[in-house]
Amino acid sequence: MTKVRIIFACALTALLAVAATSHAQAQDYPNKPIHFIVGFAAGGGNDLFARLVVQKFQQNTGATTVIDNKAGAGGRIAADYALKQPADGYTVLVGATGQMSIATAIFLNLGYHATKSFIPLNMIASFPLVLVVPVDHPAKNVKDLVAWAKANPEKSNYGTSSPAFTIATELLKLKTGMPAQAIPYKSSNESNLSVVGGQTTFTISDGPPAIPLVKGGKTRALAVTGAERSPELPEVPSMAEIGYPDVNTQLWSGFFVPAGTPAPVVAKLTAELGRALADSGVQDGLKKMAVKPGGPTGDAFKRFIDADIKTFADVVAAAKLKFEQ
Repeated sequence: MTKVRIIFACALTALLAVAATSHAQAQDYPNKPIHFIVGFAAGGGNDLFARLVVQKFQQNTGATTVIDNKAGAGGRIAADYALKQPADGYTVLVGATGQMSIATAIFLNLGYHATKSFIPLNMIASFPLVLVVPVDHPAKNVKDLVAWAKANPEKSNYGTSSPAFTIATELLKLKTGMPAQAIPYKSSNESNLSVVGGQTTFTISDGPPAIPLVKGGKTRALAVTGAERSPELPEVPSMAEIGYPDVNTQLWSGFFVPAGTPAPVVAKLTAELGRALADSGVQDGLKKMAVKPGGPTGDAFKRFIDADIKTFADVVAAAKLKFEQ
């Protein structure tokens, strides 16, 4: 019995020591620069989101921050890099849907998992995708487009420049039974211009390249994915409104730290990033980039991503899609 008590006392002492160390780390945190790793080039959407929030975070906390752009492989190079850094709160990944949820769902040999290798902190912003057709196309709404594609299967095709857009379009095909052949492009700007030029019947893509063409009368928007209309295109219905609630692909960006980061540090980071995100200036800045500011944090963000992964994996399996890593 004495031996058991000694073992228990030692274990309790060790636990208290770990707790005290974690508490001390949080109290002292941050005492050196925090590196925010962005997997895309400077000037892109995720980079701009990060800089806006991180600047306010730095102002609020007095912390020294550094934005490191490590572009390549759809953001996966940045995720791999962040995962190899110490789990101490001084490396924060700015992760996007493609490199986190989608990559986890579609690449068997990925070196990380979005919610097992990382701890989700805060969603920065989210935004729907936009379905557009040429302005002279006979389809005036999505149901017209579905009917047209079924009547003209040999002519029905769509432009796509990333797995995110391919999966969103294949999900629409699965839910409607419409045929359409994928035509690959290097960017969503190119896929939208292919619609303008009539090389493709439609494309589903992100807002920044699509919305100016819609507003300029070069393409016609038939719907945005998800349940809500886009403030940038208030006259365009959501997929849910027109009877396709399952076509709800949303892209997002968020903050992550490597798994194993001490809980008190995670809590402190989440709280301070949340405070920065709640700032009215940050909110307005994000809205000007045609995105919805904020979103779930912590465990809720993790559950959101896990649901994302399942949805993407299910679509890929049902549509028998293959992607090169």
